[in-house]
Amino acid sequence: MSPSAIRRAAIVFAGGPAPGANSVIAAATMAFRRSGREVVGFYNGYAHLIDYDAQRPLVAGKDYFVFEDHHLRGLRNSRGILVGTARANPGKAIRSPGDLDDPAKTAALARVHTGLTDLGIDALVSIGGDDTLKTANFLYEYQQRLPDFAKRVKIVHVPKTIDNDYRGIDFTFGFFTAVDFMGKELLNLRADAMATRSYFVVETMGRKASWLAYGVAVAGEAHMVVGVEDIAGELAVQENGETRLDLDALCERIVDLILTREKRGKDYGTIILAEGLAEMLPHSFLEDIPRDEHGHVSLGRVDIGKLVAQLVSRRFEQRTGRAKKLTGVQLGYESRCAAPHAFDVMLGSQLGFGAYRALVDKGLDGHMVSVTGQLDLSFVPFKDLVDPRTLETEVRYVRPGSDFHQLAQQLGTRVERS
Repeated sequence: MSPSAIRRAAIVFAGGPAPGANSVIAAATMAFRRSGREVVGFYNGYAHLIDYDAQRPLVAGKDYFVFEDHHLRGLRNSRGILVGTARANPGKAIRSPGDLDDPAKTAALARVHTGLTDLGIDALVSIGGDDTLKTANFLYEYQQRLPDFAKRVKIVHVPKTIDNDYRGIDFTFGFFTAVDFMGKELLNLRADAMATRSYFVVETMGRKASWLAYGVAVAGEAHMVVGVEDIAGELAVQENGETRLDLDALCERIVDLILTREKRGKDYGTIILAEGLAEMLPHSFLEDIPRDEHGHVSLGRVDIGKLVAQLVSRRFEQRTGRAKKLTGVQLGYESRCAAPHAFDVMLGSQLGFGAYRALVDKGLDGHMVSVTGQLDLSFVPFKDLVDPRTLETEVRYVRPGSDFHQLAQQLGTRVERS
């Protein structure tokens, strides 16, 4: 298909919300429509496409809609996601490259492809996290295996996550808004802690990597931050050949922090824990925790901030014979649909416009839109982001000892061991 053959593009957003989502949607849609092309928005990710059946056609206004001028008015800076989102996963059955040749395991992908082509879609803009990138790649690879005469839908992907743990791009849209929002929340908790002579143990979002935890610790002036990248040495314990979080060691370190600050006449504090630490808890803590469509532990159900606050309170009393109030707090959900920071509006807009340029100007297929430097566009092939043997994406962790990691650690209280 030549770029000029793209007459009808579609947009699908999947996974958790992120500030700046509508910036991506607005810029991409505006570019397509100004060039005389039509844009379809699918409601709620793949939720309707995954169940597509020719006997039950997709319904305009319920399953999808065609963008008009009024949809774009003020959209770029608006909260939320105009097209909605969901975690429906049409690639759930795919575990290896061989599965892409199995009609039973690709049945959901086939329904998505048929739903798109029956609506006359020529190109798809996928917006989402690493699991949504995997889905985009599955759909791309599925189409590579179709007969030559079959219609194909070109696919480009826009990376989305407030966690900022994406390979192939320096910063993802929504990250800076989330850091700014949660950083201000942490400053409020800090003032509360000072007033009540207490501590807050704050869990921030970040399923795998700790970009958010470290960013919020810096912006919100936390006294200690512990991310998944810090689980080594005394904080680590081996369990069935896996590195897990040593809760006892973590509690001891936090008690040491409290005692260190008491020596300096400070009886309050805030501590940041990355959400991803919950997945590193001993297996006994996770046995009964439900999992989502992608097999991930429901980290919000663990509430590691509250768990650690309770354990540290007991440990402090055991060591000192005194009580100390520690309160566990979860931060994250309230930031996902916050009004986007100006940088996220610019970044999201460039990524959305980049999706149009990738498809129409460059005729690309199976690529992720990225930016470098001063919002210069670049386009990364799926094959450079997805392991060809496992079809998995790779998480971009904060490198221990990196300048950013050192900044977050050095700005906290220097703890003295008791």
